[in-house]
Amino acid sequence: MILNETYTLSNGVEIPKLGLGTWFIDDADAAQAVRDAVEIGYRNIDTAQAYGNERGVGEGVRTASVPRSEIFVSTKLHAEIKTYDEAVAAIDGSLETMGLDYIDLFLIHAPQPWADFRGGDYTDGNRAAWKAMEEALAAGKVRAIGVSNFKNEDVDALVAGATVVPHVNQVLVHAGNTPQDILAYSAEKNIQIQGYSPMGHGEILGNETIGALAEKYGVSVPQLAIRYVIQLGTVALPKTANPEHMKANAQVDFEISDEDMKSLIELEAKDYGDVSFFPVYSGK
Repeated sequence: MILNETYTLSNGVEIPKLGLGTWFIDDADAAQAVRDAVEIGYRNIDTAQAYGNERGVGEGVRTASVPRSEIFVSTKLHAEIKTYDEAVAAIDGSLETMGLDYIDLFLIHAPQPWADFRGGDYTDGNRAAWKAMEEALAAGKVRAIGVSNFKNEDVDALVAGATVVPHVNQVLVHAGNTPQDILAYSAEKNIQIQGYSPMGHGEILGNETIGALAEKYGVSVPQLAIRYVIQLGTVALPKTANPEHMKANAQVDFEISDEDMKSLIELEAKDYGDVSFFPVYSGK
């Protein structure tokens, strides 16, 4: 069953292949969503300081039906934080807000502040934040560290001043948007890719090509979309607070053929509808 399958990060830490994304889940609802997911069998929970629900996610983890040690918890440093002191304070702040003794994976949310996404050069700021994360890793406050929304050149610039290569890069990956350059580079550098929005924030649900393939395999479009991301070798992070959707999203124990994988890799579908204004969906 996919919920029992893991990848191994470059430092030996195991990360479940399928996780629960929590973007847009209100803080008041997050604890129950996490408890429901854990009860179903999820062991990978993803949040971020920017989501505003770390408190609820932490409560859900602490009050879940399995020990804390069995749950892989990720959060992300605010994209606007580009200094060492701010990063140190923010890491400790996440631990305090979540009420956890450690976080399994801590990421820099973006290489630039959101207001200047894909804009200026923030290499020095990223290196300063990364130093704080390296120290948190050494201190046992976090078990793995990584980045999010980083292009290959952003990772190169960060690594040039680092002692730890990112264990993870969390990027937008879905059928219709397959960043083959990032996937190839990350495989070469032994950086695990996490794919957020495997359903393109819902916009690919009406895609005829994907719909036809889902019908061919006798599965739903979300199930095909999630399976696709996992077969690419990435972690899939579909987001939902609905337990029925959580259950359905985990029913992906089928295999997409090489031929169909090739057609999905080549597919272009990058219209994100009402959420196109978000920097990560804007095409930058």
